[in-house]
Amino acid sequence: MIEWIILGIIGLAIIVFVLWLVSFYNRIIRLENRIDNSWAQIDVQLKRRADLIPNLMESVKGYMNHERGTLEGVTNARAAIMSAKSPQEANNANNMLTGALKTLFAVAESYPDLKANQNFLQLQDELTHTEDKISFARQHFNDSVLSYNNTIETFPGSVFARRMSKKEKQMLQIPEANREVPKVAF
Repeated sequence: MIEWIILGIIGLAIIVFVLWLVSFYNRIIRLENRIDNSWAQIDVQLKRRADLIPNLMESVKGYMNHERGTLEGVTNARAAIMSAKSPQEANNANNMLTGALKTLFAVAESYPDLKANQNFLQLQDELTHTEDKISFARQHFNDSVLSYNNTIETFPGSVFARRMSKKEKQMLQIPEANREVPKVAF
């Protein structure tokens, strides 16, 4: 009788251990899928922003005939986003587009008629809202990467990660040039 109880306890311990292993494996997979989903949300917002750019460019063209460099910069940055093949490429292209749009809006300040154009103002507002959505999506992506990295770098996750050939994921980062505090002078 005692032998059966001992065998039952050992069998139960083995079952609990196997369930724990399966649970931990599934956790790593879920976290990795969350990262993929987070990136897909960023990609949707980048596409939305890229789709707004041609309309913005049409609104601006008539006013900025002699600002070809600015317009080409926005067009090239949009093309880079559309052709990006990895999250890092898309993030770099997005940073390039952000800089080009800042330049475009700074140049637009010199054109009072353009600043008053309803189409331009509406597109500028939509781009601002999209930028906010991109920012939140980036934050969620980085939070997802943090959870994943914490799981695969701490014990027992590190053991599982090695066996599953899982490596640390990179967070999206802001380029050094965008970290500078703007200077305001009166």
